[in-house]
Amino acid sequence: MSFDLVLFGGTGDLAWRKLMPALFQAFRHGTLPEGGRIIGVGRDALSHAQYRERIQSRFDKVELAKRPSPEEFSRFAALLEFVRMDLSRPEDYATLAAMLRERNAQTVVMYVATAPSLFTVVCEQLAAAGLNTPHTRVVLEKPLGHDLGSNRAINQTVRRFFEEKQVFRIDHYLGKPAVQNLFALRFGNALFEPLWRREHIANIQITIAEEIGVESRGAFYETTGALRDMVQNHALQLLCAIGMEPPINAHADAIRDEKLKVLRSLKPWTTESLSSDVVRGQYAAGMSMGTPVPGYREEKGVDPHSNTETFVALRTEIANWRWAGVPFYIRTGKRLAGRDARIVVNFRPTPHAIFRSGANAGNQLVINLQPKDGLELHLLAQGQDMRGAKASNALAPVQLDLDFAKRFGSERVGAYERLLLDVIDGRLNLFVRSDEQEEAWRWVEPLIKHWAGDPQGPRLYACGTWGPSASSAMIARDGFCWDEEN
Repeated sequence: MSFDLVLFGGTGDLAWRKLMPALFQAFRHGTLPEGGRIIGVGRDALSHAQYRERIQSRFDKVELAKRPSPEEFSRFAALLEFVRMDLSRPEDYATLAAMLRERNAQTVVMYVATAPSLFTVVCEQLAAAGLNTPHTRVVLEKPLGHDLGSNRAINQTVRRFFEEKQVFRIDHYLGKPAVQNLFALRFGNALFEPLWRREHIANIQITIAEEIGVESRGAFYETTGALRDMVQNHALQLLCAIGMEPPINAHADAIRDEKLKVLRSLKPWTTESLSSDVVRGQYAAGMSMGTPVPGYREEKGVDPHSNTETFVALRTEIANWRWAGVPFYIRTGKRLAGRDARIVVNFRPTPHAIFRSGANAGNQLVINLQPKDGLELHLLAQGQDMRGAKASNALAPVQLDLDFAKRFGSERVGAYERLLLDVIDGRLNLFVRSDEQEEAWRWVEPLIKHWAGDPQGPRLYACGTWGPSASSAMIARDGFCWDEEN
């Protein structure tokens, strides 16, 4: 299948760090369809050869196992071309259109890895240049808007020129192997689904923690914050994957219909819950990985009096028959104690304890997302007494551990690699539909409005910790604790 992949923002950070390495890995694995061409778009005056040289220099910064040999890159570079464009100039789109018509590829992917303010401009100009054909697919990166109104405006503009089936709103967390296996775990096995409900599950925790700060993205983060950057998209998509009902089949709309039901079932915010069930924080100076680091307000591009949150912890519930009364806890932040993204499903303890200490502890299913990919099942097993001569009636914790890196090795497909291949093939299962996105914005918007009128601002927490202590207090009110506090 011939394809042209046009990468708007082809000289930007996302292209260097994620997209080009992912495309190369697909090329190396032999899964990138033959007859393809990758066109970088940017404002720099670069020849094809100069663009290839830039890409090659950036590959020196990826991990060793993913770096191409000179011979591999030479073959991959043959796919790369570059076109200089000012995204506000119609004549530049005409040049791109002429370039695409030369090959007349079966599929054209427009990957818009630009500032969100340019999404509508690009879509309008593509249509004006006749590039919104039935064979065109548009990939939109987050954030799609900064609130419900702006998100709707973007979606309405995109819908004027492209059908919903042509629009791929990307959330790279949905491409992670562990998230893929969450769907397989639930809907491909008979073991867990009967237990996946309020009668057996005590609480579910979603943590997306980063050790790094805002780095060079201070100005961007000032207008975004942790709620918009991580909760509205990544965390809520993970919650949907956990909480959704089994779809009738594996078709994209069947899956997305069930995710939408979860978002519509989330408990609405009240004045009381906005105060008691949400904690926002901002990192202060401290230590990270053994090195002194500045607080958020001292970062480049950040207002020294900023109230932008770098940490959010919240409690919510899915108000339906399967999940009624089960708390879901979401936590995300920067400059935390470790880089760790995981989902922890805490099962209820046995209804009647017949063993000694530890027997009343619940089992756990841990879905590791990063830096480790895999599943852990925490159980209790019969221990031995101190002499080891006979079994005691005390239980000891044990775990079954599936490490995807060890099990699948080089067969593993990275998140962006998987998603890019799905776009080229036209598979929408792992992409977000517009009504899903709008429902997520609708749910977080009360938080945005509440914080805008809150004079107290975020709670400060030291770098290298797990956030404000109020986060632990919030979950403790239900009689639970965060996983690392066990």
